[in-house]
Amino acid sequence: MLRAGALLTAGGATLPLTGCDLFDRNEPPPPPDPLEPLAAESRELAARHRAAVAADPTLADRLTPIADAHAAHAEEIQRLIGRPAPSGSPAAGATPPATDRDGLLAELRAAEQRGREAAAKACGAAPAERAAVLGSIAAARATHVEVLR
Repeated sequence: MLRAGALLTAGGATLPLTGCDLFDRNEPPPPPDPLEPLAAESRELAARHRAAVAADPTLADRLTPIADAHAAHAEEIQRLIGRPAPSGSPAAGATPPATDRDGLLAELRAAEQRGREAAAKACGAAPAERAAVLGSIAAARATHVEVLR
């Protein structure tokens, strides 16, 4: 592959080769990383907690740190993946349907439990260089379940 700054001699003239599309191949994008669903789930959990705070602002002190932790987890998973997160905000599950405090907390607890199970499963299937981060995320989600009781 030619690099920017290389020179091409043609007909006695020296022409610089730059990053043009001349040598680009229309290669398919890389396959999805197995951690992408976990990153999306982290973003969704953060959005669900923020939506719950919007529905009941008295929960802000309790739920905002959890939402922030999920956002940080999503960023760390994306770092492991090596690609930026897709643009846009998570829509599914972002607005808890419950209107009362107990209902909101019960729905968040159930979502956290499912999230803990998904993180633990991902940790068990991950190579060693990813397992420590995923194990920490699974442990954090287990703690979130307890905080929501």
